[in-house]
Amino acid sequence: MDAESFRVGFGYDSHRLAEGLPLVLGGVSIPSDRGCVAHSDGDAVIHALCDALLGAAALDDIGTHFPDNDPAYKGIDSALLLQKTVALLRSEGWRVNNADITIILEKPKLADHKPLMRARLSELMGVPAGAVCVKAKTNEKMGFVGAGEGVAVTAAVSIIPLTT
Repeated sequence: MDAESFRVGFGYDSHRLAEGLPLVLGGVSIPSDRGCVAHSDGDAVIHALCDALLGAAALDDIGTHFPDNDPAYKGIDSALLLQKTVALLRSEGWRVNNADITIILEKPKLADHKPLMRARLSELMGVPAGAVCVKAKTNEKMGFVGAGEGVAVTAAVSIIPLTT
């Protein structure tokens, strides 16, 4: 397998949580009394995923393509950002092969929402649900995530040429 047969990317995002805001993760609204503080809808899963995809294709990062000081992205549904990212990859000759996501959040518990996130993300990226893994962990009460002050997400992806 040559170097252009596939590429791997890694993404990370975190957001503070605040009362009265909606919590959207992986394109799914999660019942919660607190949500992410952000310029967009604050979907840290999709933000980490976009960064991973852009990195795999050597296309810089989410802030370059969708800057948080651009009014066009104020309150935007992050699902649109993921769709734009996937389209950009396609224009560069790449497609998503798989994605592995870890959400670190003390509460609410996400077990019941993981299948919905998996289905939504696979739909947005145009891959089978079996190519997307969504895991949820706590931070064992350590740090800002463990104190319930925020959420952190990591994403690893692989992309392959469109011709594969």
